[in-house]
Amino acid sequence: MVTDLSKYNNSWFQPGGFFKRMAWHYVNSFFFKSGYFPFYSIKVFLLKLFGAKVGEGVLIKPFVNIKYPWMLSIGDYVWIGENVWIDNIAYVLIKNNVCISQGAYLLTGNHDYKKTTFDLMPGEIVLEDGVWIGAQSIVCPGITCKSHSILSVGAVATKHLEAYFIYSGNPAVKVRERVFEK
Repeated sequence: MVTDLSKYNNSWFQPGGFFKRMAWHYVNSFFFKSGYFPFYSIKVFLLKLFGAKVGEGVLIKPFVNIKYPWMLSIGDYVWIGENVWIDNIAYVLIKNNVCISQGAYLLTGNHDYKKTTFDLMPGEIVLEDGVWIGAQSIVCPGITCKSHSILSVGAVATKHLEAYFIYSGNPAVKVRERVFEK
């Protein structure tokens, strides 16, 4: 069966000018997606240069992939671990004191499989204060992880996470309350 690719038209999606996207592609490849450049302050400077809003004390480890920094806001004291992919074709808001562990994936787009045109469906992601996204976990499009919620290792957030709860599994389900020791 030969598929007519002309009906898959998402030309309405314009995430920035061609030269801006190309410049970011090379900056992202050299400074973020590689392990050759470990300097956090330069990475923060480059994100800001390309339109991201970035707070104080942000640490971005090697091998991080960020799709479009001009669609990204990062608060204060955020830690982004190795091999994190922020696939932000829609806006991503990361508030203060958030940890995004190794290999986590923030996915802001999907396709409408119910339509023959396979329309693009972007959805913003919000990680509120104190959220911890566990290693190898996935946050799906349109999801808000409320204050101090945890998405555990390898879990997939397909629905909003309630504040001060820990979620696990695929799809992620609430397993217990997050209680802080005094």
